[in-house]
Order: sequence, then C-alpha cells, then structure tokens
Amino acid sequence: MRITPDRPLLLGSASPRRHEMIGLLGIPMVARAASIDESPVEGEEATAYLERITRAKLRAIAIGGIADFGGALVADTIVIGHGGELVGKPADDQDAAAILTRLGGVTHDVTTRFLLAEGGDREGQIAHEQTVTTRVTFRALLPGEVPAYVSTGEGRDKAGAYAVQGQAAAFIERIDGSYTNVVGLPLSEVVVAMHKLGWL
Repeated sequence: MRITPDRPLLLGSASPRRHEMIGLLGIPMVARAASIDESPVEGEEATAYLERITRAKLRAIAIGGIADFGGALVADTIVIGHGGELVGKPADDQDAAAILTRLGGVTHDVTTRFLLAEGGDREGQIAHEQTVTTRVTFRALLPGEVPAYVSTGEGRDKAGAYAVQGQAAAFIERIDGSYTNVVGLPLSEVVVAMHKLGWL
C-alpha cells in the first residue's frame, strides 16, 4: 500500500530525532508514541533485546489502530560497549559520566532494529524487519571534557549518553557505517525497504 497524505506513515516513536529524519524525506507522517518498559532482562543478548522491544513497540502503537495508515514504522537503538555489554540511557548525570568515560578511546557499536508493518486490510502484519550496526570510535577524551559535556544535558535521554549530531561530534574519531543510524534511524535502509514494499 502506497503512503499518501490520506494514508500517511504511522511512526511509532516519541523521538524528535526520528520525527525530524522522516520529515526530511517529505514522507507524510503521523507520530504515535510507543510507551513500553524498555528495561533489559538480565542476561539478555542485544539481538534478543532489540527484537523483543521493537515488537513490543509495534503492539503498543497497534492498540490505536493501523488500518487507516499506509504503514507503520517502529525502531529501537542501542549502544553495545567495547566488551559487548548493552549500554542504555543514563540513569543520571553520574551514570552518564561513567558511560562516556568507558567509551573514551575505544570503538563501540550502535545498533538499530526497525520494523515496517502493513496498514489497510493487512493491519499490523510485519512486512520487513532489519538490524543495522554502525561502528563508532571515540578519541581519548581530555580531562574535563566528560563533566563539561554531561553538564549540557545533551545526552541525558540517549543510549550511550551522547548525541552524535550535537557537541559529542567532537569526540568522534571515526564512523564506519550509517551516520543516521547513530542518530537513531538508518534512513538509507528504511527508504530502500519502503520502496521494495511499494510504499514510496
């Protein structure tokens, strides 16, 4: 089913960054926050976590109905540390400082999983699932940089405690893979998938 102004894309996200990125594409869109518990289960691997959370987000937005939309998009982004640990959003500024200190001078993975689900008479059926990983290398962080950055509040609601599109760009030595994936949505892969489904 094609996405049109009469049958827009339903974006299941409260993230202003995802709203902005979809908006840049000129795709007609309505946003509906997917309010779920995103806490990891003890011992849960990153891939299992992402699959569980994205499906839970889809169920959450489907409660309000998807039939009137051309399709639905949900996504979740996580940071996987140098040792393979799942790095979520910081609990507070002290936690943010600890996370950034661990990321300094090493390479970590930023992984996003997104789901596309059908609207119309095939409401809620998953049409496409994909996981995209980008490798991000931080330079060694200088004394005082971590507390100064944490004090800006920029990374408080972000996995890994930083925003690549903000002041933390100065920490990044190298990005291997999709930049928009690090922001929160791999736009190239999303658009290709939508074209394959005939949505665009």
